[in-house]
Amino acid sequence: MNLTIKDIAKMAGVSPGTVSKIMNNTGSISEKTRKKVLQVIEDTGYRPTFSAKSLATKKSNLIGLIYAGKINVDFTHPFFNEVMTSFKKNIGELGYDMLMFSNEQFQQNSSSYLARCHHFQVDGCLIISGEEIEESVYELVKSDIPCVGVDLALDGPKFSYVMTDNKKISYKIVEHLHALRIQEIAFINGQKDSTVAKLRADGFYKAMKQFGLSINEKWIQHGDFFEDSGYKAMKKILSNSTIPKAVYAASDLMAFGAIKAIEEAGMSVPEDICVIGCDDIDACHFSSPSLTTVRQDKEKIGTLAARMLHDFIEGSEEENPIFVEPELIVRESCTPKI
Repeated sequence: MNLTIKDIAKMAGVSPGTVSKIMNNTGSISEKTRKKVLQVIEDTGYRPTFSAKSLATKKSNLIGLIYAGKINVDFTHPFFNEVMTSFKKNIGELGYDMLMFSNEQFQQNSSSYLARCHHFQVDGCLIISGEEIEESVYELVKSDIPCVGVDLALDGPKFSYVMTDNKKISYKIVEHLHALRIQEIAFINGQKDSTVAKLRADGFYKAMKQFGLSINEKWIQHGDFFEDSGYKAMKKILSNSTIPKAVYAASDLMAFGAIKAIEEAGMSVPEDICVIGCDDIDACHFSSPSLTTVRQDKEKIGTLAARMLHDFIEGSEEENPIFVEPELIVRESCTPKI
C-alpha cells in the first residue's frame, strides 16, 4: 500500500503539518508527539515521495543543466566535459541531483527553459555557454531562479558566472611568443559573436600592441572551437603569399586541426610554424608533437560554479563573477629553439 503523509497523520492522531515538521526537523513539537509519529513511520516503513518532500521543504534539491545556444558544445567538448565532472561531484556533495534539459522543444509550441524549471521545481540552474543563445535563456536569467553560467556573461537578479580570465590567456600566449622573438603571429579564434572569443580577441589585439607587434588581418581566422574548423582556418592562412611563424588557436581542438593542415602542406611543427592551443585537455599530452597550451583550471571552475549556485539557492542576494587564473604550459609544439 502506498501511504501518504495524510495516512501517517491519521494513524498518529496528528495533523499532516505536524508530521511534515517532524520529518524535516522543524517547528516546536513535543517530544511525546515526535516519538509517536516516528514510531508510526518506522512501523509502516513510510518513505515520503519526491513531491511530498518538495512540498514540505519548498526545495526539490534538483539542479537543471542547460547547454545553451542553437550551436552548443554539449558532452563532446573535452573542456566542458571536465568542468561538468567537477561540478557534478561538488554539487552532489552539497546534496543535489541534476536534471539535464534538452534544447529541443519541451512541449509543442513551447521551448521555454523557465517553464521547464517551474514544471520540475528545480532549485537552480547551471548554464553552459554555447553560440546563438536562445531567447528562452535570457528569459530564465532574468527570472528569480538562481542560475550560474560557465563562460557565459549575462545580467540577471539571481545570475552570476565563472570563467577563466580570457584576456589574460591571450596575453600569456603573445608574451611567450615575444620572448621567443617570434613576431609573425596568426590567430584562429572562435565565432565572432561568442563572449569568450570576443574576450580572447581583445586580449590578443591589446597584447600585440603592447609588445609592438604588427597584425596581419589575413592571418586572423574564425572557427567553432572544434578540430575541423581549425584545419580549415589554417588552410586559409597558408593560402596567403606570406605565412606566420606561430599560430595561436583559441582551443586545443582547433590547434590539432591547424597542425594537421600545416603537416599536409609539407611543413613541420614547431620547426616551421609554432602552434599554441588553449584549454589543456588530456589529448595535449599525447599528441605529436605534444601541444603547448594555456591551462584552464577545469576542476576549479566546476567547484566554484557549484558553490556559487548553492550560495544563491541558500539566499545569497548577489554573487560577483569569478575569473580563474590561466597557466601557460610549454610543450613541444612551441619551445625555445636551441
